[in-house]
Amino acid sequence: MQRTATAVWNGDLKGGHGRITTGSGVLSNTQYSFGTRFEEGKGTNPEELIAAAHAGCFSMALSAQLMEAGLTAEEIRTDATVTLDKTEGGWTITKSHLEVKARIPNASKEQFDTLAGNAKAGCPISKVLQAEITMNAVLET
Repeated sequence: MQRTATAVWNGDLKGGHGRITTGSGVLSNTQYSFGTRFEEGKGTNPEELIAAAHAGCFSMALSAQLMEAGLTAEEIRTDATVTLDKTEGGWTITKSHLEVKARIPNASKEQFDTLAGNAKAGCPISKVLQAEITMNAVLET
């Protein structure tokens, strides 16, 4: 299975701009720029897209873990925060933090913690990220 995206950039780093399009068409010529990446400009940026990918991947991975345990979530909400820091080697994604809240009937806290940890480790986006990945998981009742 392969998924595709295309980024087109025009101009220099600070004054230029780019557009991102995904193979599915969900993103179509979506604007990004220096301002959207390093300031508060309107548009997206690569780190935001990685955060979205990590949140979505983790939620699905947790759902799979729950299914294997005979459980079904009413809701899994995952917020991912990707940190981009200036390091000696240049700009680096140094961390991805997952903030997870889930409503899962009949799940114990211990079972939830184990399954969430398995999902964090097993999510393909977690595997591709070399950064530290942290998580705070809350089982809501």
